[in-house]
Amino acid sequence: MKRCIKHGRVIDPAQGMDQIQDILLENGRIIQMDETIDAPDAEIIDAAGKIVCPGFIDMHVHLREPGFEYKEDIATGTRAAAAGGFTAVCCMPNTQPVVDEPSIVSHILQQAQKSGMVRVYPIGAISKGEAGKELAEIGEMSQAGCVAFSDDGNPVYDAALMRHALDYAKMFHIPLLAHEEDKSLSQGGQMHEGYYSTCLGLKGIPSAAEEIMVARDLILAELTGAHLHVCHISSAKTAEMIREAKRRGVPVTCEVTPHHLMFTDKNMVGYDTRYKVNPPLGSETDRQALREALMDGTIDCIATDHAPHHMESKECEFARATFGISGLETAVPLLLDGLVHTGILPLDRLVELFTVSPAKILGLKAGTLKVGAPADIT
Repeated sequence: MKRCIKHGRVIDPAQGMDQIQDILLENGRIIQMDETIDAPDAEIIDAAGKIVCPGFIDMHVHLREPGFEYKEDIATGTRAAAAGGFTAVCCMPNTQPVVDEPSIVSHILQQAQKSGMVRVYPIGAISKGEAGKELAEIGEMSQAGCVAFSDDGNPVYDAALMRHALDYAKMFHIPLLAHEEDKSLSQGGQMHEGYYSTCLGLKGIPSAAEEIMVARDLILAELTGAHLHVCHISSAKTAEMIREAKRRGVPVTCEVTPHHLMFTDKNMVGYDTRYKVNPPLGSETDRQALREALMDGTIDCIATDHAPHHMESKECEFARATFGISGLETAVPLLLDGLVHTGILPLDRLVELFTVSPAKILGLKAGTLKVGAPADIT
């Protein structure tokens, strides 16, 4: 069956396109783009007054399945993604069991085929059980369908293991996604260490907990020549280190979350556990530095770090509350209202950060509306 999206404002940064266009689709592919398409046998979708983009990709999502379905599962998570404008998500491996072998990758893909509303790309663990002791089966999981590897909330402390993981991933042209945190500095912390943590009487997490690990992994990426991707950066110094590494030609990319772009540690006043995230919301200086890094290309994409929890783990004393925030349904409107409509970020740049940029990082055949491309459209 053919479908024709008509009269929409088509924004496709991969083609440098921002104009009114019709798009003709058939069998899940884009078969024609033109100012006017006459398609009498097609279902017409009137997009007049609307923006038509390549399908948005969120490369950092926790779908919680298998093992934590009481928080989220593939069915509910992908429905949230579709409602929020995303046509593809990459799911993190901190499930139970951990995604550290091909059979679990296959299970996720089967469940996504069965109950998913959008494309699901699994991310495998760097180490077995995310324990940081022994490399997981990176090659076999890559063949099974993993698009990247990460130990997610468990930073790889062993520098030799991280070096070997980078070397190994380079063989398969796959990025390593690093959660950068020195837990000897962050242990027991509840929020960003600074003025507001002192006022609220909460133990702080210094930005150095992130920055120390970023510095080490940038050195290892430079040593190995492997693609390092730094997850959810939160500090001004982290942004500056990555900017400088890129100037030297280090193969590094990074992401930022909507909540780190829009909120600060000041939002913690009132002890609202919805703002309790890891890495924690930084200072106003950090937020402005992240926005600048977004504009100058230091930051490569936006990812939600969608991390849903059951209500009981948030509606409790602050110190007992879990870290994490849901973001799939709120990311696009939050950034449109907070950055685009206020003139801080151009609309085409926002689209780029959600489409062609994550597709390039992960090597996906997505992120564009070129003729022949998959008909993944937001």
